[in-house]
Amino acid sequence: MLDREIVEMYWQRNEDAIPETEKKYGSYLLKIAGNILSDAEDSREVVNDTYYRAWCTMPDNRPEKLNLYLAKIVRDLSIDIWRTRRRKKRAGSEYALSLEELEEAVPAAESTEDTVEKKLMIEEINAYLRSLPVLERQVFIGRYFYADPAKMIGRYLGISESKVRNLLHKVRKNLKAYLEKEGYSL
Repeated sequence: MLDREIVEMYWQRNEDAIPETEKKYGSYLLKIAGNILSDAEDSREVVNDTYYRAWCTMPDNRPEKLNLYLAKIVRDLSIDIWRTRRRKKRAGSEYALSLEELEEAVPAAESTEDTVEKKLMIEEINAYLRSLPVLERQVFIGRYFYADPAKMIGRYLGISESKVRNLLHKVRKNLKAYLEKEGYSL
């Protein structure tokens, strides 16, 4: 079934939208949640919550790319659970490792002023990512959006794990230099 047909089902409040979404994107969403949470049960729960959130938000939104719309929802929900766990001092995950790596280039925001600056920095990061060659951008997004391990990124991009790690290091280093050039003190 096409995405636009599934979206239309949500708009018509047709309950078959959820099983159709699960059939088409269930494993994709589980992968994203699993990379962040490293827990199968929590991941399944987050995916179910994603379907509910899509059901509740779809009448106000008509996403052109359903997979990206759902990916953002599942990622946000997974990160919320991950943060709750982190506060409870639970075990880390690929997401935790990817954040530690990214801290080399981008510091965490703490105050309201930092939050505003962070939003401006996000715009700069997006501009930087758009300037990258496709392979470097895919590696960066695979690691820092999907929280995929370097080995998996290498497999789906057809490059070695060491090349993935080298590209990630290069992109983080260049991102840091780019942000500093744009006036961010890191």
